[in-house]
Amino acid sequence: MRLMVSGGGTGGHIYPALALIKALKKRDPEAEVLYVGSERGLESTIVPAKGIPFKATRIQGFKRSLSLENFKTVYLFLKSVHAAKKMVREFKPDVVVGTGGYVSGAVVYAASRLHVPTMIHEQNSVVGMTNKFLSRYVDKIAYVFDAAIDQLPANKMVKTGNPRAQEAAEIVSHFTWDEYGLKDDVPTLLIFGGSQGALKINAATVAAIPAFNDRKYQVVFVTGQKRYDGVMEQLKGTTIAENVVVKPYIPNMPEVLPRVAAIVGRAGATSLAEITADGIPSILIPSPYVTADHQTKNAQSLVTVGAAELIKEADLTGDTLVAKADQLMNDDALRHDMADASKHLGVPDAADRVLDVVLSLKK
Repeated sequence: MRLMVSGGGTGGHIYPALALIKALKKRDPEAEVLYVGSERGLESTIVPAKGIPFKATRIQGFKRSLSLENFKTVYLFLKSVHAAKKMVREFKPDVVVGTGGYVSGAVVYAASRLHVPTMIHEQNSVVGMTNKFLSRYVDKIAYVFDAAIDQLPANKMVKTGNPRAQEAAEIVSHFTWDEYGLKDDVPTLLIFGGSQGALKINAATVAAIPAFNDRKYQVVFVTGQKRYDGVMEQLKGTTIAENVVVKPYIPNMPEVLPRVAAIVGRAGATSLAEITADGIPSILIPSPYVTADHQTKNAQSLVTVGAAELIKEADLTGDTLVAKADQLMNDDALRHDMADASKHLGVPDAADRVLDVVLSLKK
């Protein structure tokens, strides 16, 4: 099997691609893989670090308003398509898969023009511009959320889940809360705004800590590395009780998640894939700064089935955070029901499902 994969710009496009490659290598150790990304995207460092062959092309996104930059974008897209065709001819893939981002647009389109079987993976409830464009040309579309069904050609769609979920589900965790000075037999709430942290979530949590100090449950507050010093400055003079821990970053997050009773965080596709794979109840605070407010729609898929609670960022304060946290953490039966609903949404074999679709396309 020779697989070409393209996806970039954000971790939400890169990590599902890496999970797919991992599943392929597990099933077929002799498989050949080439990852095509952008010169400046995160993939240019993340992918080579995994030992995966990588080639880069130069591309940029369209401005959503009238701009002369869009003429440059069209030029770069056409140039990238030309470069991608050369890569496809040289690598001779059996299938080409795009996981999102502008770079995948050029690569998957080029492959389709050369009559190579193609597939895209849509991680979100709101379909991105690149995947909408590619949906006309690809052979199959793998998707996660049912809300995407009406936005793409129904005859091409296969529900697979997010490949990242399988990595989360397969983790064997030996983590213990003793490492953080906490207790394993006390429910723990994880508050996590993403690797960079989220200003509004951090501010609300700082305001909530005096209340959290008096609770019977434990709280682990992850600020994001770049925001840790600022948060600790804000907490000067504030007592932090033994049941509350403040950390800049958790390097072994996949091992920690199975030990979490509930999580407060954003509603990115990768995060939701991981927490549903582990069956974790959640309080979701969607980022309002993403395209088409897709995180709110992602979150609503969990809220609708009782797997999550939602707080709009505009309504987020220390008081609203504590109120939702208390409701969840002080009610074992509610947490159990939400965990079941979350687990029911999870797709622990998602990478294998995506791989099955890929292999079905091989001529």
